Amino acid sequence: MLMTILQLVGGMAGLTIGGELLVRGASKLAAAAKLSPLFIGLTVVAIGTSSPELIVSISTSLKGQGDLSLGNVVGSNIFNTLMILGLSAVVSPLIVKRQMIRFDVPCMIVGSLLIPLVAADGWINRPEGIVLLSLLLLYTAAAYFMGRKDSKTTETVAHELDLKPIKPTFRYLLTQVGIIAVGLLLLVFGCEWFVGGAVQIARNVGLSETVIGLTILAAGTSLPELVTSVVATLRNERDIAVGNVIGSNLFNVLGVLGAAAVFSSPGIQVAASMFQRDLPVMVGTALICLPIFASYGVISRWEGLMLLGFYVLYTVYLILSTTGNPLAQQVGQFAIYVALPVALIVLTVTFVRSSRVKSQVT
Repeated sequence: MLMTILQLVGGMAGLTIGGELLVRGASKLAAAAKLSPLFIGLTVVAIGTSSPELIVSISTSLKGQGDLSLGNVVGSNIFNTLMILGLSAVVSPLIVKRQMIRFDVPCMIVGSLLIPLVAADGWINRPEGIVLLSLLLLYTAAAYFMGRKDSKTTETVAHELDLKPIKPTFRYLLTQVGIIAVGLLLLVFGCEWFVGGAVQIARNVGLSETVIGLTILAAGTSLPELVTSVVATLRNERDIAVGNVIGSNLFNVLGVLGAAAVFSSPGIQVAASMFQRDLPVMVGTALICLPIFASYGVISRWEGLMLLGFYVLYTVYLILSTTGNPLAQQVGQFAIYVALPVALIVLTVTFVRSSRVKSQVT
């Protein structure tokens, strides 16, 4: 038991230190390379923190378990949007740049909508996987050129971090890349240690394998994103915090799922339950980001609490329905007929008010 606790503590330490190093290195790399922190968050940080999902999905695809790859991606995206974005906003309201509203969030929505479309026949095959990977490359190229246009990047980051003007020598850039790499390694290994220790403790207290799988393991591969976004928020690197979530979601649906489909010779089979429950939730969480981001250009604390509430509802419903509990139907009806309509009405009112404020200002 002592070793399990030490493993849990060691994992949390690795996650915390890794998240700090990743955000620090990414911030300085953005300043030195004259790239926006948002671009770094959308690409370097997002891809790095999504590496557990990539490893798990490719591994399961090679073993002929492609359906697990899809479940991993869908579950991670739901966790990213509702849990990570919600928690980060509760820690501190997140300012959203126009690029996110006009380009990145719409791209995430399109990417999320593509999955049920390509899976309509019950499979995601290799050619479709290649298309998804190609779209990821196009998005990354477009995000890069947008990031280069941000002429105020270096001054802004230097001011926020209280940095002196720097000359980005090759050695300096290599050092920051090394710090990012060490941070990512600590995140990956910290995630593995923490999840392993948590699973062992859960078994010791008598939790079923089903409950463990739906809670600890489902969120386990998203721990790097969670820690990185929270650390970035605390360090006032909010572009990295938000970009990490949106970029991770895009990388998951286009990169992780695309790679899984390419490595799986028969393709990825899509279960009927995915169409009935999980894919609609994933698409819904992507769609809800647009009015939240567009309202006043800020993700407020109450919106963060709303996202967290939806994640709790989804998790409770998932556990109850999987274990065959009759309360699952009542929870599902409450979410669909009460919680969701109320949230949509409030978001609509907020969006209309923010539009009026913007029109009066202009």
